[in-house]
Amino acid sequence: MKFTVLGGRGLIGTQVVERLRAAGHDVVPASLSTGVDVISGKGLERAVSGADVVINLTNSPAFDESSIDFFETSMNNIAAAAEAAGVRHHVILSIVGVDQVPQLAYYRAKVAQENVLKNAPTPYSIVRATQFFEFVEAVLSWTTDGDTVRLPSTPLQPMAASDVAAAVVRAASETPLQGIRNVAGPDVFPLDELGRITVAAHPDGRRVVTDDRAGMFAMVTGDVLTAPEGADRAPTHYADWLRQP
Repeated sequence: MKFTVLGGRGLIGTQVVERLRAAGHDVVPASLSTGVDVISGKGLERAVSGADVVINLTNSPAFDESSIDFFETSMNNIAAAAEAAGVRHHVILSIVGVDQVPQLAYYRAKVAQENVLKNAPTPYSIVRATQFFEFVEAVLSWTTDGDTVRLPSTPLQPMAASDVAAAVVRAASETPLQGIRNVAGPDVFPLDELGRITVAAHPDGRRVVTDDRAGMFAMVTGDVLTAPEGADRAPTHYADWLRQP
C-alpha cells in the first residue's frame, strides 16, 4: 500500500516510516521540511495524492490555547485533501483519557482534532497512547527549581515511543476502526515515583519531592491517564528502557 505520514520526521513519525518501509510499503514522509504546511495547506494535495492511507502525526508548536486552532485548522485541511484524493483510511495519534481532562487546553485541542476526524467522510482510526518514556525528563524539568523537582502523585502508565509507533503502524495496516484503540505501557506509576526512578537511574544531584499542586499533571484527577478497560498493553518496561544505551 501507499502511505503518507504527515509529521513523518518527528519522534514517532520517523519510526512509523521505518516500520512501514521495512514491511515493503511505499511511504511518503511529509513535514514542513519537505514543503508541506498543514496550516496553509501548501503541498498537502501533492503529499496525499495516490495514498491509500494517511497517518497524521503532526503536532502543535505550543501547548496553550493556540493549540486548539492548530488542530482544528490542520485537521480540516488534511480531511479535505484526503477526501479529494480518495484516501481510504485516515489515522491519527491521540492521548489516553484526553476527553477526561478538559481543564488542559492541549487536551481540549486533541479532542477537537478527534472530532474533526470523526465527522469527515474518510474511514478513520484513532490511536490513543499514554505519555512517552522519552518525555519524562522534560516533565521533570518543568517543575525543577535548583536541585529540587516537585511532582504530583498523578498516576501515569507511560510507554516507549517505539511501542507507540508499532501501535500506529498496526492500526494503519488494518481495516479502519471507525473508533478508538487505546494503548498503554505495562506499568502504572505515580508521577512522583516515576521521577524518583528516573533521577536514581541517572543521578545528577536532584531530588524529587511530592507536591500535588506542581505542574500541568496536578490538574488531572483520578487515574484517567492510565489504561482503560480493553486497552492494548505495550511490552517495554520503563526500567528496561532506562538501561538501554
